[in-house]
Amino acid sequence: MEVIYYDVLFALSLVLTLIYAVIWHKHFDVHFTLMFITIPIANLGYVFLIRSQSLESAITANNIIYLGGCYLMLFIMLSVLSLCRIRMKRPVTVGLMIFTTLVYLSVITSGDLPLFYKSVSYVNENGVPHIEKEYGVMHTVFYIMVLLYFMMSIAAIVYSYFKKKDVSRKIIFLMLLSEFIGIMSYFSGKNIFGTIELVPLSYVMAQVMYLMIADRVCLYDITDSAADSLVETGNTGFISFDFRFNYLGSNGTAKKIFPEINELTVDRTIMGKLSVSETFLKWLNDFSRDNSKNTVYYKSGEEIYCIDINFLYDGKRRRGYQFFITDDTKNQQYIALIDSYNSDLREEVKQKTAHIVEMHDKLILGMAAMVESRDNSTGGHIRRTSDVVKILVDEMMKENKLGLSEEFCRDIIKAAPMHDLGKIAVDDAILRKPGRFTDEEFEKMKAHAAEGAKIVHTILEGTDDMNFHIIAENVAHYHPERWDGSGYPEGLKGEEIPLEARIMAIADVYDALVSKRVYKEKMSYEKANEIIMDGMGKHFDKSLEPYYVNVRPLLEAYYDKQE
Repeated sequence: MEVIYYDVLFALSLVLTLIYAVIWHKHFDVHFTLMFITIPIANLGYVFLIRSQSLESAITANNIIYLGGCYLMLFIMLSVLSLCRIRMKRPVTVGLMIFTTLVYLSVITSGDLPLFYKSVSYVNENGVPHIEKEYGVMHTVFYIMVLLYFMMSIAAIVYSYFKKKDVSRKIIFLMLLSEFIGIMSYFSGKNIFGTIELVPLSYVMAQVMYLMIADRVCLYDITDSAADSLVETGNTGFISFDFRFNYLGSNGTAKKIFPEINELTVDRTIMGKLSVSETFLKWLNDFSRDNSKNTVYYKSGEEIYCIDINFLYDGKRRRGYQFFITDDTKNQQYIALIDSYNSDLREEVKQKTAHIVEMHDKLILGMAAMVESRDNSTGGHIRRTSDVVKILVDEMMKENKLGLSEEFCRDIIKAAPMHDLGKIAVDDAILRKPGRFTDEEFEKMKAHAAEGAKIVHTILEGTDDMNFHIIAENVAHYHPERWDGSGYPEGLKGEEIPLEARIMAIADVYDALVSKRVYKEKMSYEKANEIIMDGMGKHFDKSLEPYYVNVRPLLEAYYDKQE
């Protein structure tokens, strides 16, 4: 059973060392590598010892075992200092190496000099060989050395936990656990069942934990390599996180731009950190949901920074996220200058366009007023009908059951004054006749709708606002049409008549009824209302009746003010 135990542990330590070789990075601390090399050698010593047949072979095996016993604790301690980012002065390291070597040299004098062991003898009990020995002074020094390295490691770990935010807490825990397992295997009863030693098992457990550390260190090596190269430029920041949003590291430039980084602890999540909730945490969440959101801009004082977010790679393997931060102030100022220039240019064009449109509208209104002056009215018809259309449209927009757009409402109000432009083509004798028209005269009068459509089409031809063009032409052309199809010029019926013409029809007729003309007095509101209501479903669109009814008080108040 003992042979199998030591063989298995040796095989495991060898496999774990091979795994370490596969994941090895050139930035790994050399003592890290020496530790993985030493453990299989030490465990091989236990394999030789369990198979020894003589004192000489047992001593040789023991010398191999103590190669790990002496140097391994030194390598582990130096690895701990490296992982904790604590720099030991080279003369101290050399001194410790010489001290350890002297202790080991005392080990290999076993059987010849009474330094490490005063006496040794070979014993084989029940097929389990071992060395009976009496400890010498150097064995005590060996224990002191092991305790020294252990205490130095523990001190570095504790110091880093409380004082160094740039050291991973996961790594600290794994190192601390490895140290305690190792020291317990040395001092707390060396044997299980009196024959099997714990030390080689503790070595394998240390390898497992340090492989976990090595896997994590790969991330920091990637971060450190990138950060080191960026530090040379002096103006590019670098920050990295793993996929769980744990902070991995950053360079000095990034810390200057984002002072809150100094509050972050390596290998601790930034989730729940208010200081970075609107920056890194938000950007990471956005990027993790949509990788196209990989560029953001951040303003700090007068400076503007461009932040590129990408994946952090270990070879071809994605391990987390990385931020590259560059000062983009000059570029953004240039863009802002161009935008300001374009904005000013657009505003100038807008003002000039508005001026041209205003002139155009005034021209149309002037033409409408000229036409109106030829008619037998007291004037003001085009203004009043525009106002009535606006009152109706405003009411229709309150619930907007017809789904009217603001553009439509604006265009029909603007088009209302153009509804009678066609009368310019009607002979004065007919247009200014004070009495009723003959059938022949009425036929000529009806031509004003089609003529009006032609005039509007000509005036607005080539305009950029095609929607207004269509609405204005429809208002002029179809406002005399009737819902029941008895109107003119084309005898359209129901919804064949454009909505804008149906609205215009109510405004046109209502104004004609309640306004004074040369040939008639104004009609009372009650009588006019009776005619309008009687025409719903015949002359006018029945669906517009609720809007007319609702605004009737407004219309009457409006016309009272016209007197």
